[in-house]
Amino acid sequence: MLKRKIINKLEEWYKNGATKALLLNGTRQVGKTTSVRMFSEKHYKNFIEINFVKNPIAIEAFDGNLDTATIVTNLSAMGFGPFVKGQTLVFFDEIQDCPNARTAIKFLVEEHWFDYIESGSLLGINYKPVKSYPVGYEEEIRVYPMDFEEFLWANNIDESIIGIIRQSFLELQPVPEFVHKQMMMLYRLYLVIGGMPEAVQKYVDSRDFNNVNAVQKSILTTYRSDITNYAGQQQAMVKQVFDAVPSQLAKENKRFILASLGKGASLRKYEDPTQWLVDAGLTYYSFNTSSLQLPFNAFENRKLYKLYMVDVGLLSQILLKGIQIDVLNGNVNINEGAIAENFVASALASKGYDLHYYDRKSRHELDFIIEDNGKISVIEVKSGKDFHRHASLDYALQNHEDKIHKAIVLCTSNVQYDDKVIYLPLYMSMFL
Repeated sequence: MLKRKIINKLEEWYKNGATKALLLNGTRQVGKTTSVRMFSEKHYKNFIEINFVKNPIAIEAFDGNLDTATIVTNLSAMGFGPFVKGQTLVFFDEIQDCPNARTAIKFLVEEHWFDYIESGSLLGINYKPVKSYPVGYEEEIRVYPMDFEEFLWANNIDESIIGIIRQSFLELQPVPEFVHKQMMMLYRLYLVIGGMPEAVQKYVDSRDFNNVNAVQKSILTTYRSDITNYAGQQQAMVKQVFDAVPSQLAKENKRFILASLGKGASLRKYEDPTQWLVDAGLTYYSFNTSSLQLPFNAFENRKLYKLYMVDVGLLSQILLKGIQIDVLNGNVNINEGAIAENFVASALASKGYDLHYYDRKSRHELDFIIEDNGKISVIEVKSGKDFHRHASLDYALQNHEDKIHKAIVLCTSNVQYDDKVIYLPLYMSMFL
């Protein structure tokens, strides 16, 4: 079984008494259900998993009174159980399909006969309205695809090696060259495989990229099916935006240009379909800001944005079209810049950063700006060999040096540092 960081958060919730229901939010197939099953084996005598998509009859258990006794009676009559007080974890999976179960959480938690975990894939899109949200009775955790560090664990990279890399990051000292070369190889492997647990598991088990490709294609098919099933009258436009993300990222400036979707495409027309993708967890926004000031959202231009895919492996599946071996061999092409930037975007998003890029009047664009302990750090992503060339970053340092805490270039090089710019290998994104 793959080692996941989400398990640590589940352990913390359990250690703190599980006094609230834990809500795991995240797109499909990022490992929510598997993680809960693993966690339950360690801590509970009884584990009751109720998937409202697989077992839609369970929805009827919440049609009447929402007290614990009534709900347990109804579920027991349907064959779920055994329900043993103080020894049972009840897992409501795909809870977006049963709004009444979400409402019932307040009463279930108040009576606290059992511990509760909820999970959902489309919680952000208001697919089925919830009459009354259990405010104050839930603790929400966002679940993301496996990050690069988790990918290293899956490939049996020892913690001592990761510790050496972390120390090099903290001290701004080069990683031992052999370790650096191995990490760059694994980084390129991650670009192709990504962090979807099933894809990673297929690679670990078989080392066969055909198996990985099959998993990635299946996931993309599932996502498109979700759009068909849940996006309502907007489904055609949502699909149009989703299918355009890879080609938009492959452009030199990577900004999402609505006009490319066809005649008459406008922000007013496509804002809701695009937001649907973000709310469903399939993409990340990165908004433009034209001022290096905090807070970034006060200076956002929400008419200008980039869209990144939730998983870099899925992006590679679409963009590379069977030439993944070129990425593994380090052959740089126009698409690798898009893939590398999506890798960094996903790494930042998984750490809770709201994504922003700096661009003023279409000049001197900076790939990412982040808040770093109340200060501004700038990140440029360079996938080629000319990573020392960064005119936009140089301009920013010349004109806004007093506002910039750290200027970082993520690149293929080992750690380097001069008076103003820190050069870090791309795989060190996991420590930002």
